[in-house]
This record gives sequence, structure tokens and C-alpha cells, in this order.
Amino acid sequence: MLATLVDGPFDDPGWEYEVKWDGYRALAYLNKGEVNLQSRNRKSFNDKFYPIYQQLTEWKINAVIDGEIVVINDKGLSDFNALQNWRSEADGELVYYAFDILWLDGKSLVHLPLTERKAVLQSIVDQNSPVQLGYSIAADGNAFFEAAQKMGLEGIIAKKSDSEYYPGIRTRDWLKIKIHKRQEVIIAGYTLNEGSSKLFSALLLAAYDKGELRYVGKVGTGFKDKQQREMMALFKPLVTEKSPFRETPDYNKPSRFRPNPPHANATWLKPELVCEISFTEITSDGVFRHPSFEGMREDKSAKEVVREVEKPTEEVVDQANDDGATIIKKPGKAKRKTLLNPKDETQVRKINGHEVKFSNLGKFYWPDEKIRKRDLINYYYQVAPFILPYLENRPLSLNRFPNGIKGKSFYQKDVTGKVPDWIETFPYTSEGDDKNFMLCNNEATLLYMANLGAIDVNPWNSRIEAPDNPDWCLLDLDPDTTNTFEQVIETARAIKSLLDTLDVPSYCKTSGSTGLHIYIPLGAKYTYDQCQLFAEWVAGQVQQQLPDFTSVERMTRNRKGRLYIDYLQNRPKATLAAPYSVRPKPGATVSMPLHWDEVKPGLQLKDFTIYNAIDRIQSEGDLFKPVLGEGIDLEDVIAKMSVGMG
Repeated sequence: MLATLVDGPFDDPGWEYEVKWDGYRALAYLNKGEVNLQSRNRKSFNDKFYPIYQQLTEWKINAVIDGEIVVINDKGLSDFNALQNWRSEADGELVYYAFDILWLDGKSLVHLPLTERKAVLQSIVDQNSPVQLGYSIAADGNAFFEAAQKMGLEGIIAKKSDSEYYPGIRTRDWLKIKIHKRQEVIIAGYTLNEGSSKLFSALLLAAYDKGELRYVGKVGTGFKDKQQREMMALFKPLVTEKSPFRETPDYNKPSRFRPNPPHANATWLKPELVCEISFTEITSDGVFRHPSFEGMREDKSAKEVVREVEKPTEEVVDQANDDGATIIKKPGKAKRKTLLNPKDETQVRKINGHEVKFSNLGKFYWPDEKIRKRDLINYYYQVAPFILPYLENRPLSLNRFPNGIKGKSFYQKDVTGKVPDWIETFPYTSEGDDKNFMLCNNEATLLYMANLGAIDVNPWNSRIEAPDNPDWCLLDLDPDTTNTFEQVIETARAIKSLLDTLDVPSYCKTSGSTGLHIYIPLGAKYTYDQCQLFAEWVAGQVQQQLPDFTSVERMTRNRKGRLYIDYLQNRPKATLAAPYSVRPKPGATVSMPLHWDEVKPGLQLKDFTIYNAIDRIQSEGDLFKPVLGEGIDLEDVIAKMSVGMG
């Protein structure tokens, strides 16, 4: 059902008013998990707006919903340009605003009055539904229009409260009142000014009037270079030598605003593409004045685009009295979701000001679990704010799995000449050659690494500001195949108990592989030698407590199947999987920080994976944050050790 354009707001007790969202109209056909999301011209939105489609598949109802898909900006307003450029959830929060329901549980609702249809819609939609209800009030048109104007909305819609739903019909029961003049138009060609370096100078615009294609002017502002390149690709298959108009328009015609326009040559197109423009007014000969390009409208069919002329409101409704004011609610801030969409094999995203290319995104990195490369990159995009503090200014050893966990892997330390120049590096010398470690100091670098197949992220224990002074002391509990995980847990608890007697704080995380890692904050105040001596003492004390199944022997054969309490990781240039790093292990496990009361029998490493890690971090926060804090006073601790031993 379509609305008629009128020239101003009104109040009437028989009408109700809604926000005119600046987005794509969409019908959702829902059949208990089977979903088809379609535009007005029956184009599928299932892939394009995949988050909404996926949410609708989980809504097990049998209904047909009418609504609008929008991107909501930080001010809570719909942003059509952002919707135009939307490729994944990193581009903005998608919302599907439902404003009507046509069918429910096998029954047509189109002949019910609007108030009853909305009551049905409200009965099935709550705050957890995949759709939101568009804002609506009864009998308050002028005040609602004024509030919409102050908020910078596109306009409002007025609907008769007793109106039935007439599919495909533009009726006077639904009216649209625009704050900013905007209209859909057909692209009939483009011009290029002599001497211009642009791909095109202006679009030649058209609309149907009584079945005939009419020229409505040209638009030469509002384009970005990247947009022009994308549009030229759309134009290429539609180029035609013949003008689509009955009479070729004078597109070089001077105006009082441009008395001497540059000479332009036209390229004509088959009239199939639709765009939207904003403008100030329409001249007496039907041409748009001061038009500006707003975006392509792939959801609209060119055959539907007619010259819209505002009708005087008085002709359509009787004016009524003002009845109060209204408030339009701003949505809450969305959490990070996905960077890459689920369809395109190659995608380019702008991150930290750098164009980063992601390729082979459909490749299975965990074949048994059907986890693809895009899933890994999306995970690191989501976890970036949490993992980056543990990577900043720490040289990395890249553990690359270009063909997933079942393919060949290799370590890469030297990245000299092999990474873009915007990636920061740290120099070192090996075998007389000058080489460079990679530093991961921003999101773009983290995701670039993931695209290289670096499944896990392995930083130094110290930063380049103080390379000989680790920020933490660590103990790596590495079980043998003969050990049970309960023995790993018992060892970790014994280490915590010992450290508690010395008032030394400790923090535990899963390795994501087979063991547990225990970190002690040092604040870069001590050398690796001092750190390692302390770790060796702790390991030795605990090994004496648990001699039956633990060992501090470096050589594997000397351990005789016992769990290794590894303190030798506390050395220069040694690396260990960072907190929140994914591991190249079955199940796509994650190295996850734990509460100490979780380190007990029943804990399993497979409980923390790429699937649930983000939800856990969102609910628990960064449990490892104190590891980056001030650190312990090692001299004070040694004094307590001496007292304890004495």
C-alpha cells in the first residue's frame, strides 16, 4: 500500500501519525522459520540484509509483516546514505521497523481497520522480537511534524485509523508529508564536461508522467569518487546510442544560476536504474531546482517512478485542532557485530583509515566444525577492543595456517618488505641481517594478520619500550597425555594458594589447547632473569607439594609422563597465546581468562570457543585487566618467602 504526497501537516481525530523512515520498504513473509524478505519490486533482501533475515528465521511465527529497513546513526536517526553503503554490521545498526501486518496464522488481516491491525502487531512484538514498532501517535499531526523537523527526520506519514490495506494501491487513506523535499528519479543518462577529470559530471534524470518518460533535469552534486566508480559499473551494460526520451532534452541549456555552463557530451542509458535526489523546488516546466544526489534505490522499479506533485492538504483532509507534543525515542548503542558479510568471497573494508583487503573468505579453517576464514576475522573484529591492550607494542611471532588447521602451517617472525608500510614493526638482527618483527597496535593490523591465516596471536611478555623487562611473570601448565585435566586444575589451585600466602595476586586463563596459564603482574619493573628465578621458585615449591604427577624438568624424557610446570617461558623473545586469542585446535577454542572460582573440577577447555567467547566477555568484562597494572613488589615478596622458608 502506497501513500499520497501532500504539502503540509494537519491534525484530525480520525488519523494517526508515524515517522517516515529514510530506508528501504520491505515485506517479510514468515512461515515458522522459513523467511522471505522482499523489496517493493519483489527483489530479495535475504542476503543483502542478512542480520535481519537471520533474526527473522528465529521468530517462529506465521505472518506477513510490512515495514522499513533502516540504518540508525548515533543520533537515533535513519541514515539513507549509510544504508546505501551497508555491506556488513560494521557499517551501522540495521533496524527493521514494522508498521503493519497483513496476515497471521492463515488469516488475512487486510480488511481489518488499521487500529485493529496495529493491535495485532503489538500483541506479537516485544523488546526481544527481530522487528521494532515504528513510532505512532493518534491525532497530533502538527506537533508530531514539528518534533520530527527538530530531530532532522525525513518526514511523517498520516494514516486513517479505519483504513483497510490495499496492496499496490496509492490511496488517500495514507499520506506522506516531507520535511525535506526528496524524490526518486530514473537515471536516463549521464554527461561529461569537456576537460573534466571525473568519470561523469552529471546524471540526466527522468520520471514517468501519464505513461511517458519525461526529462526532469540533471544532478551534478552529492557524489563521491568511489560511488562514481561503482555507478559506472552499473551504467556500462545499459549504455544505448538512442535517447530514451521522445524529444532529446537540452541538457546544455543555460540557467540564471549558470548562464555559461561548460559544454557537456551525453551518454544515454536504458531507463532502468533509480536514484533518489533532494531538491529545493520544482520549476514551472517540471525540472528540479538545486538537486543533490542522495543515493541509488535498488529497491525501486523504474516503471513505478512517477513525477510526484504535492497535493494541497486541504483537498485531502479537513484540518483539526492541535493536541499536544511528542517525543521520538533514540535507540540504545549497538554492540560490535560482524565486519564481513556472509556472502562475498573478497571484501575490502576501511579500518583505521587503511583499505584492508580480505580474501578467500569462504575457506574452511576448521573443516569439521564448518568454521570459515570469515568467521575468524569477524571474531577478531568483535574482540579487538579486548585483545589489543595485550598486543600493543609487543613484537609478534606469526603462526600462519593459510589453509586452516588441517593444512600446513609455519611461523613467521621477519615481516620486512612483506607487509603494508602502515603496519608498525620493530627491528632485530639475525645471522647478521637486519630484520623486523610485526607490532599489532591497531585493529587494522589485527585483522590483516587474521587474513594472513594467523589463527592465534602470540606476543612477547615485554614491550618495545622496555624489551628486557616483562610486564608479567607466567607459569604455563603443560600436561602430558597421561595427565588428567583435574590434575592441571589441582596444580593451578596449589600455585594460587602458595601465591596467596605471599599476598601475590594471580590470574588464570585457559591456554585454549591442553593446559592453563597463570599470570602475575610485574609492571615491567624487573628483568627477565629476576622474573624467571621467581617463577622457578614457585614451580619448585608446587612440584614438591604434588610430586606424583608434576615436574619442572625441561627435557620431555626426564618428566616421565608428568605435568610440566613451565617457568622457562619467562625469557626474552618468548611468546605465548594472548588472552582472547583463538587457537588452531579442534572446536576453535579460545584462550579465556577465568574467575578463580571457575578453576575447579568440571572446567573444560572446550567450553570457551569462537562461538561463545564474545558473549562471555560482554557479560564478565576483561578479567585479565589487572595483569597490565602496577605489578607486585618483588623485594617485599622475597622477604616474605624468606620468612616462610625460615
